[in-house]
Amino acid sequence: MSASPLIEIRQLVKRFGDHTVLNGVDLELFAGDIKVVMGPSGCGKSTLLRCLNRLVEPTSGVIRFRGEDITAPGVDVRALRQSIGFVFQQFALCRHLTVLDNVTLGLRKLRGLRRAEAEQKALHELDRLEMASHRDKYPAQISGGQKQRVAIARALAMDPAVVVFDEPTSALDPVMSREVAGLINRLHQEQVTMLCVTHDLVLAQNIADEVIFLDQGVIRAQDSIARLAANHADPQVRAFFGREGFSA
Repeated sequence: MSASPLIEIRQLVKRFGDHTVLNGVDLELFAGDIKVVMGPSGCGKSTLLRCLNRLVEPTSGVIRFRGEDITAPGVDVRALRQSIGFVFQQFALCRHLTVLDNVTLGLRKLRGLRRAEAEQKALHELDRLEMASHRDKYPAQISGGQKQRVAIARALAMDPAVVVFDEPTSALDPVMSREVAGLINRLHQEQVTMLCVTHDLVLAQNIADEVIFLDQGVIRAQDSIARLAANHADPQVRAFFGREGFSA
């Protein structure tokens, strides 16, 4: 008998007024998985991620996390957000805090750890991501790729069951994007469960065997980028994954 999914999404709908952003999305994520969601701008990718930790409230449908319906009334949203780590598109680091303090903040405020204990945990994650030597710097003093590593360390420090990435390379140059891909692959080897939204075909190709194609709020395809570009029946899907300058 197969294991139950860590996250199970069924018929997820999200409307903003008269605009339907998600229109019946089904998705499963198992422990140790890495899944990539792609699609054109405005297709609902980021909204899907935000529904997972209730930053956005779904209109209808069910999201189960470890078997529990997390869209139900009375769910402890604060506890949920500790279990689903979120790495934001623009990093969302506190500019007035050092690298170390950015990572310890959640541990102290949400987990209630004493400073020494929080710093020990934070330094472990920063060292894991080769950022411990930058512990006393402020976000303005480090590069975009380094900010991304700090944001990931902050998420991992909470020991989440899954880490979700919202466009992790959108603010980075190609060299730093490759570094992030390598980092995500290393985390995958360490059995970190991840869900990644990206527009970056190269990143998607480097971190996942298959991608999920979301368009107009609906999952229209799931396959390798090479097969979607060459063989999919829908010419729009082929065009999206066969963009000029990208070779699968």
